[in-house]
Amino acid sequence: MKKISIYMAATGLVLLSSLQVEAQSKLGSILKSISSKQTKSTTTKTSSSSASTGTPSTLEIGQGIKQALEIGIAAGADKLSAKDGFFGNMAVKILFPPEAQKVEKTLRTIGLGSLADNVVLSLNRAAEDAAKEAKPIFLAAIKQMTVADATNILLGSSDAATQYFKKATTAQLMEKFKPVISASLNKVGATKYWTDAAGQYNKLPLVKPVNADLSDYATQKAIDGMFIQVAQEELKIRGNTASRSTSLLQKVFGYADKNK
Repeated sequence: MKKISIYMAATGLVLLSSLQVEAQSKLGSILKSISSKQTKSTTTKTSSSSASTGTPSTLEIGQGIKQALEIGIAAGADKLSAKDGFFGNMAVKILFPPEAQKVEKTLRTIGLGSLADNVVLSLNRAAEDAAKEAKPIFLAAIKQMTVADATNILLGSSDAATQYFKKATTAQLMEKFKPVISASLNKVGATKYWTDAAGQYNKLPLVKPVNADLSDYATQKAIDGMFIQVAQEELKIRGNTASRSTSLLQKVFGYADKNK
């Protein structure tokens, strides 16, 4: 009987030992798996961090600047081409031509303020129409940008991109905007409103007749407004770190911040 008890006890110890070995083996596998995942996670984070820091290559600078400007230009053009994009934005709102401001003042004085309001509204509606033509012109200028252009913009003044666009797009914008503005001025009634306003003014005694070219004036003011908006978008790109939505933008503009 004692022999059987001893045998059973020995068998139990062997079984327990086997179970402990198996448990330790499983625990080791689990710990190894966790360690492997932690190592991969750390490696991924380190890789991600290094990807958005350090000195960007010239290729990355070119790609980063183009990416940022495409985002900014699209946002700016969309804002101005929307209803009240010009009319509701005091920074770019088009008012009476300087040489015709006396016309506006006189019209308002004699109770024809609504006529003056119609002229201003129609000028801005024409500019909003024309702004729709700006985006493809700006995007084409971005595609033609060289690595040297991109580097000069990145490390240049706070309006370096705006100045680049002025040189690269003004002639095209003028060519593209002028017929759109002219057609839009007729469509929204600006030509009629202006003719009526100038006609009413010119009928007044002792005034010098005015004959401002509304189309040329509105075209130039629309283009000026585009560049004002471009400059605002450029400042956002440079100064607002939250707008750096990709690791490439973080790397490129982080590098620029360090080299200011």
